[in-house]
Amino acid sequence: MTLFHRLFGVTWRQMQAKVRYKILILTLLPILLTLVSLVFITIYWNISYTGKQLFMKVKADLTVAINTLSSVQQNQEKLLDRIKNSYEFQTRLRALQAGDKTQVVEIRRFLAEQKQLLHLDFLQFITIDSAAQDPDVRQMLPKMKDTGVYSGLMVLPGARLARIDPNLPAKARLPIIATPRAHSPSLSEETRGLLSRSLLAIEGESDSPAWFLDGGTLINGDNRIVDHIRDLVYDQGTLPERSIGTVTIFLDNIRVSTNVPLKVDSIHHATEGRALGTLVSEDVRQKVLDDGLLWLDRAFVYNDWFISAYAPLEDVRGQRIGMIYTGFSEAPFIHNYLLNIIELGTILMLVLLVSGMLVYRGAYSLLQPIERIHHVVNAVQSGRNLRIGELGLESDNELSNLAEQFDNMLDLLQRRNAQIQAAAEQLEMKVEQRTRSLQEKTEELQQNVKLLNETRHQLVTNEKLTALGELTAGIAHEINNPTAVILGNMELMRYELGDNAAAVEEEIELVIQQVGRISTIIRSLLQYSRPGEFNAPIEMQQTGPIIDEMQLLVRHSLGKQEVVLLSELNASCPVEVNRPQLLQVLINMVMNAAHAMDGNGRIWLRTNDWLLQDKPVGVTIEIEDQGCGIPAEQVGRIFDPFYTTRKDGTGLGLSLSYGLIKRIGGSIEVRSEVNKGTVFTIYLRHKAQENHVLPFEGLLGDKQSNAEA
Repeated sequence: MTLFHRLFGVTWRQMQAKVRYKILILTLLPILLTLVSLVFITIYWNISYTGKQLFMKVKADLTVAINTLSSVQQNQEKLLDRIKNSYEFQTRLRALQAGDKTQVVEIRRFLAEQKQLLHLDFLQFITIDSAAQDPDVRQMLPKMKDTGVYSGLMVLPGARLARIDPNLPAKARLPIIATPRAHSPSLSEETRGLLSRSLLAIEGESDSPAWFLDGGTLINGDNRIVDHIRDLVYDQGTLPERSIGTVTIFLDNIRVSTNVPLKVDSIHHATEGRALGTLVSEDVRQKVLDDGLLWLDRAFVYNDWFISAYAPLEDVRGQRIGMIYTGFSEAPFIHNYLLNIIELGTILMLVLLVSGMLVYRGAYSLLQPIERIHHVVNAVQSGRNLRIGELGLESDNELSNLAEQFDNMLDLLQRRNAQIQAAAEQLEMKVEQRTRSLQEKTEELQQNVKLLNETRHQLVTNEKLTALGELTAGIAHEINNPTAVILGNMELMRYELGDNAAAVEEEIELVIQQVGRISTIIRSLLQYSRPGEFNAPIEMQQTGPIIDEMQLLVRHSLGKQEVVLLSELNASCPVEVNRPQLLQVLINMVMNAAHAMDGNGRIWLRTNDWLLQDKPVGVTIEIEDQGCGIPAEQVGRIFDPFYTTRKDGTGLGLSLSYGLIKRIGGSIEVRSEVNKGTVFTIYLRHKAQENHVLPFEGLLGDKQSNAEA
């Protein structure tokens, strides 16, 4: 059905509503089902049959590759036998048997010439004693008893390669390249060598082996074998255009001889380089190398998908040492599949289109009245006042009766719509009036509720402050008397000690300062509860000395809690403040930070110039701790009077600090994250702006925004 929609540009619901499309569907549905079935059967047959053929071909290619590798070893045996039976070799051998030891050098020189002529990587003449002492050759000796010759694969490390030929380790070395879908390599290069080695016995006087010819090729980097196999099984015309046939010999999971290209130029149909040193995909490695099974399936080869066949390779001891692979690229076959599907689909579309046009043309006379009815229905839906009228059919025709009844229904519907419209307009006017009245009353009620909440909150706070003022006045009276006595006695002590007072001068000054601080705290409490009665003088001050004094005063308390206070004083702009009040605020902030950390951690105190448009307007003081943080729902309340989360707290410290800073035109902002810490930032202006604002007045205003900032 989706294909039919695309041909005629209509939805399924529209087709159900139109008789002409139903006729087309009933006519074209058998054709469509037949063609679609034919397409799917063809695709299934193509994929199933051709897929089996591809895997049968690649399996046959693998068999050819294995046989070719065996024939290479047989050719090596024939080469060694030809050298053994050559006139030059036999002449020197008979001289050696006669006792001329110098012939050993001549034989080796002759073998070196033959190695170059026959394109072997090594060819040596060894005695039976040397063969028995060589562990690699010794593995081949038992297999030579019947035939006197044996060939096989062998993997040797670099040191043992050098014993055969000093040039072999350098030839065997291959850099290992990380490959997609393969495990990351543990080594950067492969130094072992994969040898195709043949050993031929040479009989002495007693017709028993006395010497051996040892020769063969190093497969690492030698592409003659894989190119020969490729030319045999993937000759021109055996694969589709742009398909690449490849052959590889693996040492373990590393490609040591291959014609798999590093890069394929799809534009010029050319290949570049060889993928030497790349790795086989992990699923192939497990099945072939680990389990010793044949792989016959699609596989990811270096950078593309190939129809692949892998078989394990065994050395002279019967142990799995690598794999041999044949395969060809999968993409051209998929391209052919898709091209076939597109061709079949195009034929289906053309047949369906022609069939639809023929059916539509044949049913045109029947569809004209339906088209007229459809046109009138669309016009009425768009708001036009049309009628079907005469269709030119007989009076007893079903479509003629339907058109007449439809016109009558439209006339009745038009009258009903006029009545409904009039009633709707009246109802809309009434609803609008009621809605406007309700909105006005709602706004008035919201204002009254807001005013009530503000008044109630103000009354509660005023009652608290009144009680606090009475309590503070009594405390101030009781504390001021002993502080005056302490202060007087300290002055008397200094006078009585005379010159001896110098030894305890610092302690006397500290006591006098703390008595003064007690008086300042009492005065601040009175100022908090009755701010209009106090007017603390403000002076231009540098924040550095004030912070130094604060550090001296809290040093003992922080030391007992194992809290470290780190200061970074970068501010240079002076500010107008009351020194004792700012000192009181800083002490309160630092001690709060220490309490938030349960007695250990670090506190950072930083000062910087407050800049607006690159011009200094004051100073910022940051107090940052590593404490428990403040939950988001509590941040907006921390400056409220009497609000505290500590069992021994009064809830006045932060509220009083906020009020002191606010009165000189400054502000306090808070940033906090639970279980990470809190940062309080104090903003002080160069020129104070005295606002005379009570701390609780910010509860409904900017204090909330400062806290949340």
